[in-house]
Amino acid sequence: MDGARVAYDVRGAGPAVLFLHAFPLHSAMWEAQAAALAPSHSVVRMDARGFGGSARGEGLLSMERIAEDAAFLLRHLGFETAAVCGLSMGGYAAFALVRRHPTLLRALVLADTRCVADTAEGRAGRASLAERARREGSAAVAEEMLPRLLGETTRRDRPELAARVRDMVLAADPAALADALAGLAARADSTSTLREIRVPTLVLCGAEDVLSTPAEMGGWAEGIAGARFQEVPAAGHLSNLENAPAFNAALLPFLATLA
Repeated sequence: MDGARVAYDVRGAGPAVLFLHAFPLHSAMWEAQAAALAPSHSVVRMDARGFGGSARGEGLLSMERIAEDAAFLLRHLGFETAAVCGLSMGGYAAFALVRRHPTLLRALVLADTRCVADTAEGRAGRASLAERARREGSAAVAEEMLPRLLGETTRRDRPELAARVRDMVLAADPAALADALAGLAARADSTSTLREIRVPTLVLCGAEDVLSTPAEMGGWAEGIAGARFQEVPAAGHLSNLENAPAFNAALLPFLATLA
């Protein structure tokens, strides 16, 4: 892995499930899923470069870089295949895994993510936020993103979760946030990748997600052969955190069908 220090956690035993986290969080966002799956699976969680316990890389954090780190990690741990679950930025990295390492995939879970590349307006917005991160620190990213990351129900009824998410964002290195924003802006359009997916696929979306809406996700999910689409109620963009019971109620039976 080119000498980089990438933090990861493995819990449980059984078929591997790799979780790829959202921007601007880290692998701790998957705690509820790790706890639920550890009795029956080897749960692998990885921090992207510059996030959580992972050292920052050199320059732009591409989705391909995250995918290559994930592939290296799985092989390092001795797993020939894994079910891969990516949310938001983690979903973009999962698409890169489909293109680069299709034989590693046993199944795919794409949550609250998009298959299209950023528009010119979207890229400009990320560049502006990256500049704010460098100038004002991670608090600027938290201020701008939290209202869009969390659904209305969470913002109204779960202040403790909103505070937890904010703390995860504040813990991030502002330079790493800027690196990731550049990588998100430069990511490839994955629309054609949908046709390349040849493994069982579950597509999940928070019913209150305003960044990757249910209408949008349900539409492109139809481009994946045999994929199942399901909404997660009372949740926004961080659906696995905002409604972990409903997210897990979709995820666990899906993974059980692979046995």
